[in-house]
Amino acid sequence: MTDDATQARREAAMRELAEARDSHQKREDLSRGRRGLLIVNTGKGKGKTTAALGLMLRAHGRGLKVRMFQFLKHEKAKFGEHRTLDLLGIPYEGLGDGFTWRSRDLENSASLAAHGWELAKAAIEAGEYDLIVLDEFTYALKYGWVPWPDVEATLKARDPRLHVVITGRDALPELVALADTVSEIQPVKHAYEAGIGAQPGIEH
Repeated sequence: MTDDATQARREAAMRELAEARDSHQKREDLSRGRRGLLIVNTGKGKGKTTAALGLMLRAHGRGLKVRMFQFLKHEKAKFGEHRTLDLLGIPYEGLGDGFTWRSRDLENSASLAAHGWELAKAAIEAGEYDLIVLDEFTYALKYGWVPWPDVEATLKARDPRLHVVITGRDALPELVALADTVSEIQPVKHAYEAGIGAQPGIEH
């Protein structure tokens, strides 16, 4: 049995859906075939890396060759995503020292980020992959640990079919301007605010 509020929502939605369907015009200028996209997931909300992992899963399912470089997580991290990537045979590298904001040696954190960029840059230039994720890379750019001009030149010179996904808070305006698709994830509510800690399989 449907309540009055649900019935009203249904009727309004059906009208809107019918109007949208009837007014839809298919674009005639859309390109066909694969074109490498630069995708940025930024914002203060939860789900930036999760969205990138979902995209990796989709690409892998389509037979694309994918790889992930993680700029904060350390090389021995074995969170849920790492276990799944291992099962799927998808390569990834942990390039950081854990949570950078807790680092007691920020110069080492900066060096790790610079070294990580050289590894990621080499993979981008090699042209062996269809999709590369630079997870939490925005921090390396924001902190000045990796020079933006080098990143910009590398991204512009990459194979035109290579997709690159960059995640993290506070994406540089220059990165946002260069990107093809940018999603800003903003928090509305988070379990942590109610005193619920990070949970295996959800946060890690």
